[in-house]
Amino acid sequence: MELRHLRYFLAVAEELNFRRAAEKLGIAQPPLSSQIHDLESEIGVQLFRRVPKGAELTEAGVAFLSAVPAIFDRLDQAVKLAQRGGRGEVGQLRVGYTGSASFNQIVPRSLRAFRRAYPKVELTLEELNSPQLLDQLSRQRLDAVFIRPGKEPPPGFAVTSLDEEPMMVVVPSSHRLAARYAVDLAELKGEPFILFSRALGPGLYDEVIEGCRRVGFEPTVAQIAPQITSIANLVAVELGVSMVPAQVANTTIPAVTFLPISGKAPVARLALATRLDDRSVVTRNFRAFVQKVAHTPPATSDSEILERLAEPPE
Repeated sequence: MELRHLRYFLAVAEELNFRRAAEKLGIAQPPLSSQIHDLESEIGVQLFRRVPKGAELTEAGVAFLSAVPAIFDRLDQAVKLAQRGGRGEVGQLRVGYTGSASFNQIVPRSLRAFRRAYPKVELTLEELNSPQLLDQLSRQRLDAVFIRPGKEPPPGFAVTSLDEEPMMVVVPSSHRLAARYAVDLAELKGEPFILFSRALGPGLYDEVIEGCRRVGFEPTVAQIAPQITSIANLVAVELGVSMVPAQVANTTIPAVTFLPISGKAPVARLALATRLDDRSVVTRNFRAFVQKVAHTPPATSDSEILERLAEPPE
């Protein structure tokens, strides 16, 4: 049984006349009659009986007619679902991010805008450090990850650079430098540093170390933080000083002071990484969203972001 058999049946059932049904379908009457006969033979029952003015449905035809329209409704739904899938409007997206990356507004704004634009896409989030995120990405357990790369992007991935935010010094509020508007990194020479393990974020770690070396000293690491986001809390208990991405300073943490760095400051790079062989339309849409959000002024509202994202490319 083919769909055309069902379409022919519906045409005759609606017109109750083979000639008019054939004209409606744009075919000759004999082939239509032949197709209806083939359908009746396959089903094993008579669907129509001839009457002087045309045709009428048999009891079997009436029963068959009660079910056939639903088949086309389901087919229409399937076509629409396929089209939505082809546009990336349904499916799944697994996104990873580092703890420090979540402070950069590009990350929450991108996720929020994408979720509003594609509400039928199942979005799941996972927080890990950059090496773990790349490992999960390579194992196809994540689809896109926000990472803190070094000066060179990690090889083997499609990496989109999103932002370079300056780092800031964070000191206890009781520290001798806390009242300053800005500090030179050289003024931190001899201070005990609180740093995270290089294994957690090699890009950020190397940037901090190189920044100190650039002004003439090797930082003395007095405390290793379990994660980047806990650094400020350790600074608050006066275990040392540190450096964090500038947007971390937007958080309210008692007993600490964030200070801009005068001169050339180390930078915290933000990037989005996906697999080179990922052909998912959902992933492609998300990457395009993130790139556009990254180039949108920070003061732009969510509604304005969605309007800009809906604009066709120039």
